[in-house]
Amino acid sequence: MAIITAKDLSFAYDGKTVLEGVNFALSAGDYLCVVGENGSGKSTLVKGLLGLKAPDGGSIVFGEGLKPTEIGYLPQQTQLQRDFPASVGEVVLSGCLNGLGRRLHYNAADRERARMNMERMGIEELADTSYQALSGGQQQRVLLARALCATKKLLLLDEPVTGLDPIATGEMYNLIKLVNLCDNITVVMVSHDIHAAVRYATHILHLGHRQLFFGTAAAYKESAPARRFLGGGRL
Repeated sequence: MAIITAKDLSFAYDGKTVLEGVNFALSAGDYLCVVGENGSGKSTLVKGLLGLKAPDGGSIVFGEGLKPTEIGYLPQQTQLQRDFPASVGEVVLSGCLNGLGRRLHYNAADRERARMNMERMGIEELADTSYQALSGGQQQRVLLARALCATKKLLLLDEPVTGLDPIATGEMYNLIKLVNLCDNITVVMVSHDIHAAVRYATHILHLGHRQLFFGTAAAYKESAPARRFLGGGRL
């Protein structure tokens, strides 16, 4: 069974349709990159997957026992978020918040989960460091560790390498792919980096206020939407 199925999705604001005709299905362990120009509907689709905006048509169905509250989400950062006055450990641990249920406090299992994810991201020694004192690459590792505390099945990443230098960008892509492969976690990543998308992803969803392409990364390389997006260049 698919972990996510989108069928005939459409979204509108104030009665004006901004995205329509979206159909895709992802299995556990798939890695989907969502690409398209600014304003093409990528952010709207993210809001839909997170349950923050209801579709005006069609449906989103989660399978494999996944609940919408169990999606690990790494959003685009604002300057205010970059200056958030908390320790690295506190930020990562907050990823366990949706799993508290009726509990009022984090338990030992939550704290161990946070520690393990910090270790996986190579930031365990920064646990007591102020989040706002970190480099951009370190902050993104913290947010990825936080997202992993929220899920064991699906990561939703919105432009996770924006503003990072080339070295930090490569490291971030490698960490995401490692999580995808080793933990069989499905990844949905919004990206402007089409070359990285076809290198790391298993599937591509290309939006332009409607679905222009959905299929494997290999098939996308030969598609008309890819050629138009690159201005006639080749991947």
